[in-house]
Amino acid sequence: MGKWIKSQAYLDYVDFITALNQKVKGLKTTDDLHVSPVTEAILAMLGQLDQWIDEIPPIDQPQRFGNKAFKTWFTKLQENAERLLQEALPAELRPAAAEVSTYLVESVGNSTRIDYGTGHEAAFVMFLFCLYKIEALKEEDCPATVLQIFTKYLELVRKLQQTYRMEPAGSHGVWSLDDHQFIPFLWGSAQLIGSTSVIVCLFVTCRKSLP
Repeated sequence: MGKWIKSQAYLDYVDFITALNQKVKGLKTTDDLHVSPVTEAILAMLGQLDQWIDEIPPIDQPQRFGNKAFKTWFTKLQENAERLLQEALPAELRPAAAEVSTYLVESVGNSTRIDYGTGHEAAFVMFLFCLYKIEALKEEDCPATVLQIFTKYLELVRKLQQTYRMEPAGSHGVWSLDDHQFIPFLWGSAQLIGSTSVIVCLFVTCRKSLP
């Protein structure tokens, strides 16, 4: 871990998160955004993964949590991730799919433990980071990356968690406020900057007034 946080890759990764944070200040998920063909293709790919959940329902089993049908869904993703990403990328960038798709596969949970946590979320952010590194996504795609692609990803993993009763990978996501997610607290807070409909300080005031 010490080597990782001192590496250039780590610094670039944090800078990427920070840069996207700046790009969504004051924006809403319902705002009219620039949506490139690659953005549309990534959204369609995530939609395909969502559809597979409907096609692979949970099985009857004695365990309350960790439905084993997730293993079937996960195997299907493993077998098709590279192809799906190739179809989403411009022809000249398709060779990168072999490596970049690994982060997509790692972003949906662990098929052995049938759990999901902030480490999986971090893999999806790295997946997005790689798409910028290979220049599949451009600077003008930043708002849609957060407010459309990442939002679609959150909808996907929440559906996975609910359908297959996935357990959290570590209580409260290691350092997070939530069992499963961390990044929405960062990018979501940026969206609240300048908001006139949500007065953030009132949350603190109301909390202090509780008995």
